[in-house]
Amino acid sequence: MALAAFTSVIWGLAFVFIEFGLESFSAPQLTALRFLIACLPVLFVPRPPIAWWMLILIGSTLFTGQFLLLFFAYAQGMPPGLASVTQQVQAFFTVLLAALFLRDVPTRRQSAGIVVAFCGLGLIGLTIGGNLTLPGLGLAIAGAFSWAVGNVLVKRTGDLPMLPLMVWLSVVPPLPALLVSRLYDPNPSLFDAIGAASWLSIGAAIYLGALATVLAYAIWGDLLARYPAAVVAPFALLAPCTGVVSSALIFGERFGAVRYAGMALILIGLTIVVLPAKRPPFSRRARR
Repeated sequence: MALAAFTSVIWGLAFVFIEFGLESFSAPQLTALRFLIACLPVLFVPRPPIAWWMLILIGSTLFTGQFLLLFFAYAQGMPPGLASVTQQVQAFFTVLLAALFLRDVPTRRQSAGIVVAFCGLGLIGLTIGGNLTLPGLGLAIAGAFSWAVGNVLVKRTGDLPMLPLMVWLSVVPPLPALLVSRLYDPNPSLFDAIGAASWLSIGAAIYLGALATVLAYAIWGDLLARYPAAVVAPFALLAPCTGVVSSALIFGERFGAVRYAGMALILIGLTIVVLPAKRPPFSRRARR
């Protein structure tokens, strides 16, 4: 339980560290740097038994698309606390895509949770203006959809060791991110950006690459291997809560009643989808 909570807190704080990283790096530069750090263990971690084309496809959606779009959403004014909640719609996109392509039909309970969550997303859409722009919200939702596509592709690969998979998937994003930087940034040199970056931004990139990517996914994957998914998955609810609280404390992020209501509906919908109807028993191996 402590490890599951710790991992979710790491992911929740990542939404704050993204803001720090973007103080010195552009969206594509931060994406490239994050995964250049995350892929360093490929020097001693063997490649998982997965075809190269599938590895590239998953890496392009689960990591490249998700984080490029999310970081661009920040650049368009998406607040960190709100981003930590809106990104959770990936869970509902994942359920819908799994139903379409894997014939994994959602239960009535999951369907109800999806409806509740998208009602919340609609309320947030009504608050566009001020510190939330339509491009920012649209890019964030697109990033969540890319994440969901990656989730479904990972599910199709079967049971693979999580740490090697995440490390090798991290090899994919740097090159396309640097290509986007070449087209988007006035000064696309990542080395120049690193040389001019603040220590806070560099520390944020290290946090995102080493802790939020490699360490957190390794712990989460190990927990999923040892315990039922229905026991571990509910702890993911701590991530958006951590993101909202930490952003409020660090940046003074505050919202109006309608936006808070939308965020609450998304979290309620996520709770309905993620929490098991009945608590599954721990296996004998898990209790030891």
